[in-house]
Amino acid sequence: MGRVAAIVLAAGEATRFGSPKQRLLLPAVLARLGEAPIDEIVIVAGAHELEPPSNRLLQGTPTQVVRCADWERGPGASLRCGLDALGGDIEAAVIIMADGPNLAPTAVERVLETWRQTGDIVAASYGGGRGHPLVLGREEWSDIPDEGLRDRPVHLVPCDDLGAPGDIDTPEDLPQMADR
Repeated sequence: MGRVAAIVLAAGEATRFGSPKQRLLLPAVLARLGEAPIDEIVIVAGAHELEPPSNRLLQGTPTQVVRCADWERGPGASLRCGLDALGGDIEAAVIIMADGPNLAPTAVERVLETWRQTGDIVAASYGGGRGHPLVLGREEWSDIPDEGLRDRPVHLVPCDDLGAPGDIDTPEDLPQMADR
């Protein structure tokens, strides 16, 4: 099996939140990724500068922050920046949103297992709806539109029992952060 990287999309402006929510939420997301079967992590910054996280938080997983100059073009542009930062030995990328602090490491395991079996683009589902994490094999990296992958067909993996990773858009959403 080849190596797997996580790409954490953290490039947005966070206008509804009113401040750089990435700085608040990234530690929780990264702590959970540190428990997942990931070999490397790339954090994509854009609107706001982000500091590299503590190695202690990530249990030794190599991590880098890359700045995406084109972040305003859309999530696909940010994803392309993250993919471009990966080495040739990475065979798959697990896409994570920086505003999903309740990410379950088991969800990452499930989507990766299904990807290894099918080779499809694979996404976690919650209540039947498509969510994150999402896995892309290297053969899917070349044609990502600025608007992202929402229109691409995916193989859904039920993760309802794990709980959704969350979606913190405003300060009022912060109670969604759980200690799971």
